[in-house]
Amino acid sequence: MKLEKYSMGIGDRFGHQGKAQLSALITAKSEGIHVIPVWNKSNREHSIIGTVPADTRAEAEAATAAMGWTDAYYVDADHINLNNVTPFIACSDFFTLDVAEAIGKPCDKAALDKFVRRHSNLTGQLSFDGIEQTFDITEDIIRRIGSKYLFAVQEAGRIYRHLVSAKGQGNFITEISMDETDTPQTPLEMLFILAAAADEGIPVQTIAPKFTGRFNKGVDYVGDIEQFEKEFFANVAVIAYAIRQFGLPDNLKLSVHSGSDKFSIYEPIRRALKKFNCGLHLKTAGTTWLEELIGLATAGGDGLKIAKEVYAKAYAKMDDLCAPYATVIDIDKHMLPSPQEVYGWDGLTYAAALKHDPKCELYNPHLRQLLHVGYKIAAQMGNRYLDALAEYEDIVAACVKENILTRHIRRIFI
Repeated sequence: MKLEKYSMGIGDRFGHQGKAQLSALITAKSEGIHVIPVWNKSNREHSIIGTVPADTRAEAEAATAAMGWTDAYYVDADHINLNNVTPFIACSDFFTLDVAEAIGKPCDKAALDKFVRRHSNLTGQLSFDGIEQTFDITEDIIRRIGSKYLFAVQEAGRIYRHLVSAKGQGNFITEISMDETDTPQTPLEMLFILAAAADEGIPVQTIAPKFTGRFNKGVDYVGDIEQFEKEFFANVAVIAYAIRQFGLPDNLKLSVHSGSDKFSIYEPIRRALKKFNCGLHLKTAGTTWLEELIGLATAGGDGLKIAKEVYAKAYAKMDDLCAPYATVIDIDKHMLPSPQEVYGWDGLTYAAALKHDPKCELYNPHLRQLLHVGYKIAAQMGNRYLDALAEYEDIVAACVKENILTRHIRRIFI
């Protein structure tokens, strides 16, 4: 099973927007941009909403059948580990092995010594095609990197072999994720992470590092854009080298997690795709859920009432909702409107405050981040929320399609 060049993780919290999401990809394909959908949903999201992994597979199959999608598609067991992977095995064919928590844990000394010896041929000055930067590598540097990352990659190997024993080799796509950590991986660290992955026999097809800067949920990138571009280009060059040097899959590519709405770095990413003719996996996380709220608010009536209630309850439970996402949100509570103020808004005002349009004076990134993590409130509404999605399906679907097609696909892949 081989992941195509361009793919997009189209997270869908409530499993109702599969057709709208595919509609965006179908239009993109008619414009010459072929992006493969990967439905992704984490164990945490399933537990909060009350769904199971099989529901994600069911949504994907129903949407592709309804829309006549005959190209590839995948279902991602997002951010799994050995403790939670079992329910995903039967219904997933893409596994994001999240080993961020294992970074820095000590590995066996003999294994570390072996790793250093195995890759000592890389010592000296190393350069990569496509970038000017060179790297001076010593055995001490290899040991330092191995001390930090070898145990984490070994953990990925343990998860991978568990999956092989259950699904068979070659029957799923493997991604390694190290993005949910505080410290970015350097391109040189990426090189030896990939070396370790090859040593473990993991046919990794996409890797999600932690990049420099803030990748907050649903809002733009915060950081030095020039530094990001330099880092991104270097990572792409390192991956191309690692494919040749370590015999990794020739379609190995970068995965950008929480990549939705990072408008300021889409142009640097686009330049890298063109320069290196490389692939990309972009995860759009929970922005589809936000488009549902925008659609409901725009529709007015009960839709607007639900959108206002979601905000009011999210505001009241802010601390609990934000705690699991503390590393990927930055909310200034003083910049949030009160629930009383929001209850006085019309639908267009609510939609404008939530919709990610930095040029709009009503846009509020703090409100947007709070609602991004506030999907638990809608989940607690049960059928009331789901029935509203069905009642206002056309309006919501138009918002979902525009978000994926106009703000994401056309900005990155053209």
